[in-house]
Formats: sequence, C-alpha cells, structure tokens
Amino acid sequence: MSTPVTPTATGAQGTLGTQGTTLSPTNSGLGQNAFLQLMMDQLKNQDPLNPSNPTQYLSELAQFSQLEQQTNIATSAASTATQASASSALALLGRTVSYTSAGATLSGTVSSVQFGSSGPTLTIGAASGIPLSSVTEAS
Repeated sequence: MSTPVTPTATGAQGTLGTQGTTLSPTNSGLGQNAFLQLMMDQLKNQDPLNPSNPTQYLSELAQFSQLEQQTNIATSAASTATQASASSALALLGRTVSYTSAGATLSGTVSSVQFGSSGPTLTIGAASGIPLSSVTEAS
C-alpha cells in the first residue's frame, strides 16, 4: 500500500518537496526542472488502486510553461525600457534642457549622465541628480 504524498515546507530557508524529495530554493523560485521532478515523484508515489489523472499533470505543465514564457517576456520588456531610458538620457548630453525642480522651471546644459538603480539622472549646469522624468524640453 502506498503512502499519500503531500508537499512539505520546512527549514529556515524553506525547502520544498514531497515525501522523500527535498528541493533547495533558488533566487528564481520553482524552476521547470524542479516542477518536473515534483511531478515525477507524485506519479511514482501515487496509489496504484487510485491513480491520478495524467491529463491534469499535462495541464499543469502547460500552465507552468506559459507562466515561464510570460515572465521571460516581462523581463525582456523591462530590460528594453531600461535601455530606452539610458539611450534617451545619453542623447541629452551637451544639449540645453528645461526641467522642473521644486515646482520651478529651470534650464541648463546637460554635462553628464549617471546611472543608478532608480534609472539615469542628469547633471544640468551645477545641479546634479536630476531625474530624466523632470526634463520638460530639450533644444
């Protein structure tokens, strides 16, 4: 007689697995290989007198693949947006721009571009750390 398989989560770092299986978490979450390993363990440990529906596993795999592709597309779109923002900031080097700061509209020449975790910032005249979103006009 087979023992029912139940997912378990234990430990400070949170290992995830089924009976007899332990998977270490990764920064990217549950990957495709881990998903397939869990599915195979579930199939191996199922009750032969009460088998699972195999189409359910195929449906779960298809949903997982679709989610993985959507995640890849979102990552690619975010990367493209970051590159476009960097390109826009670099295109302003040496140009005279108008920007808003503390409610006032100021202008000056962009002398440098800095890249940080929150996106590119500009040095305009003597003012540094001006976000690209503050620029209202370029000439």
